[in-house]
Amino acid sequence: MRPLGSSRAGGSARDDAVTLRLRAEAAAAGLPELMLAAERLAVTVDPGAHGLRRAGTGEDFWQYRPAVQGDPAGLIDWRRSARSDAAFVRERERQAPQSAALWVSGAPGMHWTGDPARPTKGDRGRLLALALGLVLLRGGERVGVGTSEAKAGRTQAEALGRDLLAAQDDLPGRETLRSHRRVVLIGDFLGDSAPLRGFIAEAAALGCPGALLQVLDPVEESFPFGGAVRFRSPGGDVHATRNASGLRDAYLARLAERRAELSRLAAGAGWRFGTHDTAAAPSVALMWLYEALAP
Repeated sequence: MRPLGSSRAGGSARDDAVTLRLRAEAAAAGLPELMLAAERLAVTVDPGAHGLRRAGTGEDFWQYRPAVQGDPAGLIDWRRSARSDAAFVRERERQAPQSAALWVSGAPGMHWTGDPARPTKGDRGRLLALALGLVLLRGGERVGVGTSEAKAGRTQAEALGRDLLAAQDDLPGRETLRSHRRVVLIGDFLGDSAPLRGFIAEAAALGCPGALLQVLDPVEESFPFGGAVRFRSPGGDVHATRNASGLRDAYLARLAERRAELSRLAAGAGWRFGTHDTAAAPSVALMWLYEALAP
């Protein structure tokens, strides 16, 4: 169980290169299992059409509208017009594919679980992000991870999985933010909130809608400790107490304050904020994410 904050140690360039290689190997090893689980989860959501629905030169019929002066004769549907005293134009739907950028925090605290029978917060976050990506791809959208290029098509799915497994930073680079690109950030959001505030403020300025999903372990939700306990943070700091239950009210109050802060931050930027714990069904969180991105 970690407090609301974390630290991160630096390293040499050689250490960074070794870490990168090990992370790449781990991503390659875990990709098939992640892909399979995400495919199974994604089928629980009907992608529908997140595209921008408007008249245009698409293939699908949208609606009839009365003809107006200047409409070419070739656009008039004479069969429909013959049933009334007015001429009607058969409009087709133009779907402008949207793009989305997904990100799951790679902060040290995301590697934690309160029970070996439950996934870590990072594992659950990556499952949700990849399943969401698969749903969006099925709907014809372009999807990427962080600053990577957003692409459409089923072949993009494996790239999403690899990129999600390889991510290690708490937030994506600012290059992720582009006008009208939707952004999904998944993390525990228990650390310093200043970088997140800056990121969301820039997203709002650029017109990027999005969603924040806070993923926590049930232990972090309830703080079920009593008696003598030693708490260790991801940064290695240790806090020992002889009366853990006496800390519960203060901890829960601080967690509630953080969630209220995240909710205000999201609402102020036109984003959505939701929560999920790793003991709950992932399908519920996936549906929430999908609906949160709906235009």
